[in-house]
Amino acid sequence: MKLKKLIIISILVILIAIVSSTIIAIHKLSPVDKKDTTLISFVVKEGWSKNTIIEHLEKEGLIRSSFYGKILLKIDNKDLYAGTYKLSKDMSTQEIINNIADQKNIENETITLTFVEGKRLNLYIKTISENFPYSEEEITAKLKDKDYLKTLIDKYWFITDNILNEEIYMPLEGYFYPDTYEFKKNSTLDDIFNKFFDNLEIKLEDYKEDIELGKYNVHEYLTLASIVELEGVNSSDRKDVAGVFYNRLNQGMSLGSDVTTYYAVNKDFSKDLTNSDLNSCNGYNTRGDCVKGLPVGPICNAGLSSISASIEPNENDYLYFVADKHKKTYFSKTYEEHNKVIATLKSEDNWYEY
Repeated sequence: MKLKKLIIISILVILIAIVSSTIIAIHKLSPVDKKDTTLISFVVKEGWSKNTIIEHLEKEGLIRSSFYGKILLKIDNKDLYAGTYKLSKDMSTQEIINNIADQKNIENETITLTFVEGKRLNLYIKTISENFPYSEEEITAKLKDKDYLKTLIDKYWFITDNILNEEIYMPLEGYFYPDTYEFKKNSTLDDIFNKFFDNLEIKLEDYKEDIELGKYNVHEYLTLASIVELEGVNSSDRKDVAGVFYNRLNQGMSLGSDVTTYYAVNKDFSKDLTNSDLNSCNGYNTRGDCVKGLPVGPICNAGLSSISASIEPNENDYLYFVADKHKKTYFSKTYEEHNKVIATLKSEDNWYEY
């Protein structure tokens, strides 16, 4: 009799525990506030695990319990996708999971951004970070990740193993085509980057045969284009500037370009170069003795006129050029002529500074 009572009591305890747990679970998985229909933008970042997503949902007050959310997700065994979702506190945990799993209520708003020619990739990264939920460190890390870089090499004909050179500061410097772009606000980093690369592919298509038949590879043409972008003060002079650089390359001379030194020592053009900067030895500085040919990679992101000039330069006999502060470029055949031009410009207070 006592055993029978004990069994009954045990069964009742178990039933009570099950009922209690069920009630708690129902409460924990219920909406945070059934009356609050305010839509909240919730970002699921690329690479987040399911548990990380659930934890962030609790942190942002969209679900009551990450513990019970994880249990529910384990039972459902659904995949969750990156993006920006419009969620509200009157949704249950199940509804929220369903939204992210089925990519419902995903934001489709767009944002328009302009990226200017002649700027370094780190400035593009800053702009992306300011307008999307990705930190500069996160963006930079992806752009330096070798596995990611290899996927691009496989995907795009103009991105080659040259970008894997250990001397290169930013592997994809020069490959972000400057233009005005429209992005979805919920764009992943892959979505954002591919916009630049797809655009560059379109621009390079007209020159593909010339590149394949040319003396240099596509990485070298983009490298020269980036120098021409910064040295050619206006588009009409860029083909002549490119011609000067080819003349110097053909004669085994260094390019002698200050803009490569600025990039080499990570200075912007508001600062003067020191003798130490000019003599620094690295893969970029064409003013020192280390680099006689082209730098190891691009130093900025060049526009179409500079890319065109690097592939189809004007033939000339010049070895030197200099621009005045009114952006007029003077070309010289000898070093003596070049120095005379510089002296005249300085005496006339017409010297161009970066």
